[in-house]
Amino acid sequence: MSHKVLIYAEVRNGKLKSTTGETIAEARNMLGGKTENIHAVLLGESCEQHAKTVATFGATKVYIIDSPETNTYQGEPTIQAITQIIKKNNYTIIVGPASPTGRDFFPRLAIRNQGAMLTDVISFQLDGETVTADMPMYLGKCSKIAVSQAPTTFITLRPNVRPSEIADANAQANIEKFACAFDNAKITAKVVEVRKGNSERPDLTEASIIVSGGRAMANKDNFKLLFECADTVHGSVGASRAAVDSGYAPYDLQVGQTGKTVNPNLYVACGISGSIQHLSGMRTSKCIVAINTDADAPIFQKADYGIVADLFQAVPILTREFKKMTE
Repeated sequence: MSHKVLIYAEVRNGKLKSTTGETIAEARNMLGGKTENIHAVLLGESCEQHAKTVATFGATKVYIIDSPETNTYQGEPTIQAITQIIKKNNYTIIVGPASPTGRDFFPRLAIRNQGAMLTDVISFQLDGETVTADMPMYLGKCSKIAVSQAPTTFITLRPNVRPSEIADANAQANIEKFACAFDNAKITAKVVEVRKGNSERPDLTEASIIVSGGRAMANKDNFKLLFECADTVHGSVGASRAAVDSGYAPYDLQVGQTGKTVNPNLYVACGISGSIQHLSGMRTSKCIVAINTDADAPIFQKADYGIVADLFQAVPILTREFKKMTE
């Protein structure tokens, strides 16, 4: 059996998510660098503008679905559209990001197509014709190799576990506009309004640099120090559960077991003690820098670099150094 791979290329607010290049790069690696059986699907209004970019990553065909049902993300229309593409073209592996959107509809998509679901993996491969994936377990303390023997396998890849790679910078998109027959009776919910935040910072789960604060931030206003620091390097700001529970930061910034799992290139933990619940959400970061006045704080056992200092003195210095690097 020769596997055919379909990539869900996520577009949000009109922008192609960086996870598209990451998922296609991992699919190419799985197929030994070959791209002829890697295709992608773009959904939403004006999504065709991203087709060439998707093609440069290695997708040799790009399906375009531009219909009123998919202009704004909704789970059921997305599931119906991708299911029709899968069945018409006999795709055996479907890959998407372990983003909030991917986590929302991919399990339902797998059930709809009676397939296996490998979720939030950090890599996937072929063992002969069998799909295998490396999946973190027990708060990231270890991982397991999961095996799918189903005819169709659905995979969500954790953001930032591998870099995007351009396969052919001069690639021209082979576009196929796909007309879906939606079953409106199954679309029982409708998005009537989308309220966007004012922040232009990258999504926390996809950010390459994150500056996080803990209970030691003392109040909400002090988080401005972290936002200023993160903004100098186009990063995002996170928070520990203790900071969120204390009202210093909103829940959507929470990193940890009951928050978001992140995997940035650089994670700066400011005034965070390092409980196992917090570590479970950021322990796979490429480089961890901890700033804490307590030299015995558990976070230092996981950190690559530790600074025993008052964060209110250390963070402004870090911000100044970041500015020098970006000037």
